[in-house]
Amino acid sequence: MVDIIEAKRNGRALSEEEIRFFVQGYVDGSIPDYQASAFAMAVYFRGMDAKETAILTDAMMHSGETIDLSAIEGIKVDKHSTGGVGDKTSLVVGPLVSACGAKVAKMSGRGLGHTGGTLDKMESVPGMSISRTKEQFIQQVNDIGISIIGQTGSIVPADKKLYALRDVTGTVESIPLIASSIMSKKLAAGSDAILLDVKFGSGAFMKTLEDATTLAKAMVEIGDHLGRDTRAILTDMDQPLGLAVGNALEVKEAVMTLQGKGPKDLVELVKKAGGIMLQQAKIVDSVEEGEKRILAAIEDGSGFQKLLALFKAQGGDVSYLEDIDKFPLASHIVPILATEEGYVRRIDSLAIGLAAMKLGAGRATMKDVIDMSAGIQLRKKVGDKVQKGDVLCYCHTNKEGVKEVFQEALDAFVLSEDPIEVAPIVHAYIH
Repeated sequence: MVDIIEAKRNGRALSEEEIRFFVQGYVDGSIPDYQASAFAMAVYFRGMDAKETAILTDAMMHSGETIDLSAIEGIKVDKHSTGGVGDKTSLVVGPLVSACGAKVAKMSGRGLGHTGGTLDKMESVPGMSISRTKEQFIQQVNDIGISIIGQTGSIVPADKKLYALRDVTGTVESIPLIASSIMSKKLAAGSDAILLDVKFGSGAFMKTLEDATTLAKAMVEIGDHLGRDTRAILTDMDQPLGLAVGNALEVKEAVMTLQGKGPKDLVELVKKAGGIMLQQAKIVDSVEEGEKRILAAIEDGSGFQKLLALFKAQGGDVSYLEDIDKFPLASHIVPILATEEGYVRRIDSLAIGLAAMKLGAGRATMKDVIDMSAGIQLRKKVGDKVQKGDVLCYCHTNKEGVKEVFQEALDAFVLSEDPIEVAPIVHAYIH
């Protein structure tokens, strides 16, 4: 292992044998954490070429069980987001795509840090179970066209170990490591087609469009290399997505979006992503036709009915979705007021995400318990006109003594004297 660490430290491309030796040894425990840390740091600084990254992905993907979804009729489509602030897209686009006739067999992760995971959001509905046996998972997708579950412990154990290690060794932001982490899980989960929603901006892993493009291309290349229809969209995370940040708050917003009352940026993203997924599933010939079908499924309520079916099938109390006022509210809902007038130039997503986490909505460590009712509800978005004293957002929390967090939420809003042109949510499509 020392030879492999040194080779990568010195910038040499690793052979297939070396990469597989590392993955195998790290999973079986013969390679200790401290050597894996050194390896991750060497990759962080020296990178990996496309071939090395594909081999690493394949080795990680086969480090545990892979799921065979051939028992599900039709093309299985999946979507993955690289994580952002207020990103409840899966809860909206999954049911819509399924309502249009595609099969959505999705395995999701938990949230760590300021990004909330889809599973945590789903569990804000009482009774909702995100664990299913493989047989139940396949049966459910065949029956109702959609299931969203947690990764089973036996899928990509290499990634579980490596991800936890990267999180505490400052090696998360490495393109080959992010690309292989995401793609190994997606490929092991067995879908035929994958749409990657790669975020960029202050609230995303990738801070610039350029870095996000590099990551998206790396992942699409891995998918193509390993024989899956993989595409990517690059989306803006320089302000939170939609208006709600926090688990129950985001589920409520997902419901409202499926009922035709969603925020403009979220609806636009869902339309674009859903349109592509329907083309990948060969339900429609063109992305434009797919987008029309997605909007129609919002309009006629079939997407919302599919959300109810998904939650019901997995034990969730759907009365919370039918009447979102049933969700418990936090004991403190504090308005954050503008101290000046102007136009919102940007809303620092990372600052909002971290503030929401400190209010109880996220995890600083894996052991932290999430407060489902905590979070931040935006009242203004980029481009909006603000008068002094206007409510910029509401902070929802059950914690006492978090005044400094309210200040952080206020500081996240950057105003300008001049009107602002709002950038589109989807910047590029890579396929």
